[in-house]
Amino acid sequence: MRWRASTGYRGRVDADLRVIDRPTELAYRLYAGEREAGELRYGRRGDRLVLHHTEVDRSLGRQGLGSALVSGALDDIRARGLTIVPLCPFVRAYLDRHPEYGDLVAG
Repeated sequence: MRWRASTGYRGRVDADLRVIDRPTELAYRLYAGEREAGELRYGRRGDRLVLHHTEVDRSLGRQGLGSALVSGALDDIRARGLTIVPLCPFVRAYLDRHPEYGDLVAG
């Protein structure tokens, strides 16, 4: 799935942002232009994705890329009709700030 940053992205990176699911690698990858800028690692349990770890290139830190990565992944997960188990502290914090994604959390 390709996701492009919406107008909600307020980071400072002046590049085309894309979030792409790499299911064979169990990861969503964030690209800023042609540069890989981050990843969100996950596991799969049936119709649930267990979100383990979010990481952004340190040289690009503090620019909102982690949030762009997580929101892109969550939008894709919603579109696919899946739910999540948010083990990653960054994802849990993102969900606290964005309750509109709360319906994705597996009960």
